Amino acid sequence: MLFDSHTHLNNEDYKEEDVRRIAGEIEKSKVSYVVDVGFDLESSYNALRHAETYPWCYAAVGCHPHEASRMDEDQLIMFRSLAKKDKVRAIGEIGLDYYRNLSPREDQQYWFRRQIKLANELKMPIIIHDRDANQDVLDILKEEGAFSEERCSWFPKRRGPEGTFVKDARVLMHCYSGSRELAQQYVKLGATISLAGPITYKNNRKGLEVAESIPLEFLLVETDAPYLTPEPFRGRRNSSPLVEYTVARLAEIKGISFEEAGKITCENAKVFFDIKL
Repeated sequence: MLFDSHTHLNNEDYKEEDVRRIAGEIEKSKVSYVVDVGFDLESSYNALRHAETYPWCYAAVGCHPHEASRMDEDQLIMFRSLAKKDKVRAIGEIGLDYYRNLSPREDQQYWFRRQIKLANELKMPIIIHDRDANQDVLDILKEEGAFSEERCSWFPKRRGPEGTFVKDARVLMHCYSGSRELAQQYVKLGATISLAGPITYKNNRKGLEVAESIPLEFLLVETDAPYLTPEPFRGRRNSSPLVEYTVARLAEIKGISFEEAGKITCENAKVFFDIKL
């Protein structure tokens, strides 16, 4: 039983027959749950549609930093309405992307803040996109109360190592690519770290250090499909069933069985997204 905590069945290049084919592949695979993550208003509507079509699918809605220059107040109202639907379980993916800078940084920061406020208003989990913007992402999350005591009080404490219970801010660092030290700081603040296909890449020393140092209780796995395909399929289009290769690599790093790694990361994701089934 595996949980792909971040995928894009709503990818703009997919036709309806592509979605149906991928859904069939998921249903035949070891994957029991996926979260279809929005990146603009249209993709968020599509994520909800997929979530309402497939019982194993849940949705997140939000405006990606690439789309920030096209965001406006009317769209924020529509995101708020979408977020109240039963199968929508997070605001995301939101954040900053200074690598491509497809929207001005000022726009990215403004709508990042507004969407954190929305998540706080609705008491919902947040999925964070951070690319080459580590310090600004951390600063804005702190400034907007994403790790505040009030926010952490809305969610039950999560189980930590050796039976401990620690605060949970329900903030997910999607496809984490930062340093081990930053990951440890995030976990102390109450965040969860999500690992994707790059931890299977031979030269990804930074990802290995993060996987080694962060307790399994604070980790999720994802594909970010159709991107970031794991080895041995790197170079091809990614899909949710391939999350098993990320789980297998994580199990190898942690020195545990594939089954244990899959079970724990699945349970972590079910808690994070408040899925009881």
